[in-house]
Amino acid sequence: MIKNPFMDRQREGAYHTRRGIFLLPNLLTTAGLFCGFYAIIAAINGNYPVSAMAIIIAAVFDGLDGRIARLTKTTSRFGVEYDSLSDLVAFGVAPGILAFLWGLQGFGRLGWLAAFLYVATTALRLARFNTLSLSGASFSKTYFLGLPCPAAAGALATTVLFCQHMGIEGNVHHAGILVMVYVLSFLMVSNIRYYSFKEAAWFQRHPFSAVTVFVLILTVIATEPKVTLFVMAIAYVLSCPVITLARRLHPADGSVKKGERTDDTPS
Repeated sequence: MIKNPFMDRQREGAYHTRRGIFLLPNLLTTAGLFCGFYAIIAAINGNYPVSAMAIIIAAVFDGLDGRIARLTKTTSRFGVEYDSLSDLVAFGVAPGILAFLWGLQGFGRLGWLAAFLYVATTALRLARFNTLSLSGASFSKTYFLGLPCPAAAGALATTVLFCQHMGIEGNVHHAGILVMVYVLSFLMVSNIRYYSFKEAAWFQRHPFSAVTVFVLILTVIATEPKVTLFVMAIAYVLSCPVITLARRLHPADGSVKKGERTDDTPS
């Protein structure tokens, strides 16, 4: 009799659900989901900077839940699926609604189609992760396959905050916002590799100078967060396409090792 791995995983998931779920990581995921929902409410009420901040806070919770689950060895299939659904709201629907109400309404059909495309590509990226995860494929944890959803949402959110810092209040009507949404949508479902920072040795000993550099970075961010966070988000979004293009123009300088695969995560 041929075994069905999908049925085995479903039975395993049902078994763990009956036993209960791990509280701490799922509470953090719920906090991220709440921030995403609140971002939608704030955007509908026209409070775009608050909506943008809620999306950024959701990204912080999204970064914490997975790491804490791995650190405390409380990872579960339920947590992965719940995290994906939370990500769709916080980094798909919320940024899509924010982008449309803030900067895409004036473009008519092109505007709402861009917002829909953003939400759809977020869902496709998450579905691609779930499919690869269920198939049992193993991937390198060094890279994401395509732009991570929180990074795309962060780019939109920090753009709103940056415009507010520049004195642009209320709704905007600029073709750059429309192009930005389309580009972010494409990058999320592309095969461009983005560094994941998952293998960074956060919990190991480092030289004293490393702590000094970290404090310096925090100081720079705190000086003018609306500007520095925007610059960091845009730099991350653009860095990997530029590196990929450079490697294609000079393959001998940065060729990918044969058989190397990348990680596709819901974040």
